[in-house]
Amino acid sequence: MTDQLLSEVRGNAGIITLNREKAINALTHEMVLEMTKVLDGWHDDPAVKLVIVRGAGERGLCAGGDVAALYDDALADGTAGAEFWADEYGLNLMISDYPKPYVAIMNGLVLGGGVGISAHGSHRIVTDSTKLGMPEVGIGFAPDVGGSWLLAHAPDNLGFHYGLTGAHEGGAQAIEAGLADYFVPDELIETLVADLCASGVVGDIEKHAVQPARGFGPDRVEMARVYDAESVEEILANLDASQAEWASDAAKRIRRNCPLALKVTFASISGAREKTLAEALQQEFRISCNMQRGTEFVEGVRAQLIDKDRNPQWNPSSLGEVEPEEMARMLGPVDDPRVEDIEL
Repeated sequence: MTDQLLSEVRGNAGIITLNREKAINALTHEMVLEMTKVLDGWHDDPAVKLVIVRGAGERGLCAGGDVAALYDDALADGTAGAEFWADEYGLNLMISDYPKPYVAIMNGLVLGGGVGISAHGSHRIVTDSTKLGMPEVGIGFAPDVGGSWLLAHAPDNLGFHYGLTGAHEGGAQAIEAGLADYFVPDELIETLVADLCASGVVGDIEKHAVQPARGFGPDRVEMARVYDAESVEEILANLDASQAEWASDAAKRIRRNCPLALKVTFASISGAREKTLAEALQQEFRISCNMQRGTEFVEGVRAQLIDKDRNPQWNPSSLGEVEPEEMARMLGPVDDPRVEDIEL
């Protein structure tokens, strides 16, 4: 067992703890493989009545995937990224189909890959500290881990808000967007975990859950209208025409994100509405491999995580410069024979 991911059976519950506290529990390939192995082992274990997934420390469940490793793989023109995504997306699908209650404690940061190991579960718990987001467009990438499917099925077009702005929203907003189910105050989480371990009855969550504070509030009505559009450009025009403070902030966020990634994200979320989760994950696999092989992912990670100048030089630099041919390449088959035999 890797020390990056801990597992134990405590009472009636199997507990998985992501254990990279300094990295806010960012997922490595090793963690994905171990988590898959543990869940598979508990699948038919009568001693495990339910599964609890949480992150070490107080900063968050999981800040996403190990982006630095994917950056290094891109520079090396390797296949480690494709191998990681195939196993990670397979884990996401396993979680969605898991036969036992799967309780995700979504405190603190829950970003990207963290959404993948939580929001596909059967019982998703947010807290006072939750900040959930799919910020991939900020590094020249697109929402993956089944994120396109989750965002496509969010009510009132809220998925486009998450996917295009990359904003980190609170627990109440996550529940409204269909990404979580229960709100439990941080101070009650340990008591909740103890009760679940003792009883093995997932209904105990309701004993600790409370009504969250207002989420998107009255802005949600306008958000539904603004994001009901045929393109990213139309969404920006709608945002610019609005007098609301949230709209001005959203427009600023979108405009600083990668133009190619924005277009791909819009197409991916739109297309996922008619797909099963498995089909959406297959599409995301192609997109992830293709975007890693392009220029924008490397530039985005360089600016945000390597040099940390926060000044990515996107190319193309505007939505209008994104060529249809480039879009087709990002959404199409992976042009690399080394990836042909890699399957979810």
